[in-house]
Amino acid sequence: MTKFNDLNLDPKVLKAIAETGYETPTPIQAGAIPPALEGKDVLGIAQTGTGKTASFTLPMITLLGRGRARARMPRSLVLAPTRELAAQVGENFDAYAKYTKLTKALLIGGTSFKDQDQLIDKGVDVLIATPGRLLDHLERGKLILTDVKIMVVDEADRMLDMGFIPDIEEIFKRTPFTRQTLFFSATMAPEIERITNTFLSAPAKIEVARAATTNVNIKQGVVVFKSADKRKEATEKRALLRALIDAEGDACSNAIIFCNRKSDVDIVSKSLTKYGYNAAPIHGDLDQSHRTKTLDKFRDNDLRFLVASDVAARGLDIPAVTHVFNFDVPSHAEDYVHRIGRTGRAGRSGTAIMICNPRDTKNLEDVERLVAAEIPRLESPLDNAQAPAADTPEAEEKPKRTRTRRKPEPKAQEAQADEKPAQEDRPKRDEKPRQDRSRSPRGRGRNEPDVVGMGDDTPAFIAMSFSERAKL
Repeated sequence: MTKFNDLNLDPKVLKAIAETGYETPTPIQAGAIPPALEGKDVLGIAQTGTGKTASFTLPMITLLGRGRARARMPRSLVLAPTRELAAQVGENFDAYAKYTKLTKALLIGGTSFKDQDQLIDKGVDVLIATPGRLLDHLERGKLILTDVKIMVVDEADRMLDMGFIPDIEEIFKRTPFTRQTLFFSATMAPEIERITNTFLSAPAKIEVARAATTNVNIKQGVVVFKSADKRKEATEKRALLRALIDAEGDACSNAIIFCNRKSDVDIVSKSLTKYGYNAAPIHGDLDQSHRTKTLDKFRDNDLRFLVASDVAARGLDIPAVTHVFNFDVPSHAEDYVHRIGRTGRAGRSGTAIMICNPRDTKNLEDVERLVAAEIPRLESPLDNAQAPAADTPEAEEKPKRTRTRRKPEPKAQEAQADEKPAQEDRPKRDEKPRQDRSRSPRGRGRNEPDVVGMGDDTPAFIAMSFSERAKL
């Protein structure tokens, strides 16, 4: 069996590895490190959680052992799709380069340009960045990539999903043609294959598992959920999530709960907190300092449930996650592989449970097609339970409104009758016949006699004959 000592790594790197407790490289590490140390381009394909980050940080530190960086001209570049993954790469670099004099800079959104500029101006050996923030620095003229000797693209398929491929191509064009390129991905979409054919030169291809396979250490299941009342679907779905968590019992010491939408991340997190579950949200709309604090609390076991969007699905190395709950079936089938890859890491076992409603059936079929396996159907823990509690119990207690008037009790009717004088004893207001108020000629009522001509009021001169009038 291959040991790290057999891989020709720098003794200072081997010392740092020994302190982390690792002795045996993973298959992707054992396959990628030797050709990387030889200066070859590497195309690594492996499922998430297999140690891809160390596959490029370890040879990078060894290769960069000699030399010195110049101001604004980094000697190596690592591109990561998200802030969290970039920060994790930085943590790996710090751990493995602790006995060297190599320097690094982290260029991610949510932090000050001024602080980043100061690091770049000093000169860094390793520059770790997200594509957007890196291009911002390039456009401001604060960074030059002509001295990059090693370039790494991590989680390339996630770059594709997030629309970073044009940015990646632009960054590649600004690096020297003689650079060494290390390209890592869990899946190989046609667009990614086109990029590798364009920018990699005769790469050593290391594929330790079929693209998009899931970890065999992860127990998977899906609960098909259908609400009888669409108006209560969201509430019942959150109740189902809580029931699934409770059903796992003490085995679920911590978990990541994935939602497709940021708004649902906040709603699910608040709902869990309301019912006494120790939960907090993490998504792209939160500022970087808040996201970092939340992740640190989760790593330190001060937080039991991390409710996340896919910003947390890729590359986060939190080895002791026991469960992953997919509150939604992911819209992109590849995301399922990366989500459940947050558990079952470093040889541990894990559990991944997904909730699927009728609208998500097509997405579920896409996932099963990608992983080439049927995900076992699980029985809902609510099937034999009482109706789930609503997230807003106050609203449920209100009586339903009705248009039917309540009839008074018979005794009340008798009392009302005794209090009122008899109808016969009352003076009748309407003894006079009511006039019909409908309009008739000259505004008179219909019961009045009709007027014919002018009646007795005819003027005398009108009654005269023409001859009599002529004499006047």
